[in-house]
Amino acid sequence: MSDTTFLGLPALGAGQPDAAQPAVAILGIPFGVPYPAPGHTAGCADAPDAIRARSRRLANFADHHDFDLDAPMLVGSPPLHVVDAGDVDGAPGDGPGNAARAESAVRSLLASGAIPIVLGGDDSVPIPVLRAYSGDEPLTILQVDAHLDFRDEVAGVRDGYSSTMRRASEMGHVERIVQVGLRGVGSARTSDVADARAAGNLLVTAREFRARGVEWVLGQLPLGGPIFIAFDLDGLDPSVAPAVSGVSPGGLSYDEAGDLLGGVAERCRVVGAAFTELVPALDVNGISALVVVRLVMRLLAGLDRNRRATAGAAAQPRVVSRRGSG
Repeated sequence: MSDTTFLGLPALGAGQPDAAQPAVAILGIPFGVPYPAPGHTAGCADAPDAIRARSRRLANFADHHDFDLDAPMLVGSPPLHVVDAGDVDGAPGDGPGNAARAESAVRSLLASGAIPIVLGGDDSVPIPVLRAYSGDEPLTILQVDAHLDFRDEVAGVRDGYSSTMRRASEMGHVERIVQVGLRGVGSARTSDVADARAAGNLLVTAREFRARGVEWVLGQLPLGGPIFIAFDLDGLDPSVAPAVSGVSPGGLSYDEAGDLLGGVAERCRVVGAAFTELVPALDVNGISALVVVRLVMRLLAGLDRNRRATAGAAAQPRVVSRRGSG
């Protein structure tokens, strides 16, 4: 990783007192488990640096009004304590090593009490990230993706980006998976779709999402429950984010995605997130990287609102009924 941090936020441990535990940690995981011929997804390893570089330009406006939030850009008083935890070391051909290091890094952040927000990397990255939650309470995954990612294996690789949600469904600590934005044609076969439904996954096409709306999707998630967000950038329409390896028309708009992320963070308890599949070499004027930055900011704002609402509720005086006394 370069010296540039996400939004110019402090690096983990840089001048922070031991008592100042971060609430959220941005973590780059450039390398996942590759296929023998990864194609454009090999370029996803450049995404964490590209996202940070694009975010740095917004850092100059930290105290300016953000019309998406109707608040200062970095909301909260005091603001949510967010740090940049750097990148997990990796190598293009070392799938097992990449996965082991990624899982270890996320476990370390969880042990510190921080919520990891991961910048990938291709969409195999969420597999070791989710494995780091084993032993914790059962969680729900909200996946935003054009593709089902429910193949058992591709080219002999079982932990590649076409198998992410199948591997997740096999994890004992994953209670349910809600898959949003599905459309077009990808690696899934009819049998894979049947397997996903048999596993209890809720499959929501992009067309259905648009017809039913964000509020309906939020209603499918456990209020106040633990949620992990797996956000593949190709879940968005390519007019919003063109720099992906699996372009498919008809995806979510920026506002739909932002409202979904903000709503989940406010109503549920987000325990982590991963943003994957950005290919910087395919980007146009850095727009796709900027979209990731803005979506992370929408998520952070939702987390901050949730934090303040929870703190406010805890501060309310306890009312004791005196009915029947006297």
